[in-house]
Amino acid sequence: MTEQMEQAEQHPQTVVVAPDAQLADVAPVKVRKDRRVLRAVLRWTAAVVVFGAVGTSAAYGITRMERTDVPGLATESDGRWDYPTISKPPLPAGSPGPFADENVAGAHYADLRKLVLPAPKGAKADKALRGEDGWLRTKDFLAEYPVSDDREELGGLLTDNGLRHVAARGWTTGDGTHTRIYLLQFNTAAVVDSIQEDVFGFDSPRYMVRGAAEVHTDEGFPEKATIEDVQHYVYAEAKPYGATNERQAYLTAGDTLALIVQSRKGTAQAVPFQQTVVLQSQLLS
Repeated sequence: MTEQMEQAEQHPQTVVVAPDAQLADVAPVKVRKDRRVLRAVLRWTAAVVVFGAVGTSAAYGITRMERTDVPGLATESDGRWDYPTISKPPLPAGSPGPFADENVAGAHYADLRKLVLPAPKGAKADKALRGEDGWLRTKDFLAEYPVSDDREELGGLLTDNGLRHVAARGWTTGDGTHTRIYLLQFNTAAVVDSIQEDVFGFDSPRYMVRGAAEVHTDEGFPEKATIEDVQHYVYAEAKPYGATNERQAYLTAGDTLALIVQSRKGTAQAVPFQQTVVLQSQLLS
């Protein structure tokens, strides 16, 4: 971490966070007042990522942390994936970040396509999720849901609430784990807040993705895997599993709703799933 801290001192406007880790055991800082009561009620106890320095730059470098800094990821054979170095895309000149006080809409002004987590090294890309010019058609996103009534109902919900774009990426790693990530952007954070109860249930999501017969809240997901301002709903498939085992997470971050799904024959491993959720949360924060 010494080299990263020296770089941060030389470039005081760079925020350094963790790409293949979650959170460090550091004292919590004050959390800004949330503009939305619903998010404040539902958010888990706030925790913070390690910052090399705090600034207002439009680009943020995401670098590595020690394994011992990460709950549940303390050994060399923990199963984490080797993600490339990840940086947030630059913001248009004069545009605030999604959680800046002056950004009352909670808008992501950076290109949404560049906010989708890249695949880890050695993974095979899922060509079906590339879309056209990086944008996925809504019907291709809805194909994630096998029940026709669910697709129709959810499709209507998205249309009625002014869905603007869907950006996506998918890949398969060497162990056969298939990952799909979808980012759905709306006009404001208030819209995302308003549709939460239509998508998320208390113990399971309202709409089941393909391959998962029954899922429930993942009680094993570590509480410290929480990124400030990004709310997550994490689910794991109940036994007995079908042909594949599914893990999934919905994230809400300002004007964006994200879905992350990982499936694998046998058992979808918890560690790379947690890692993927945290990294995607960091990019949206």
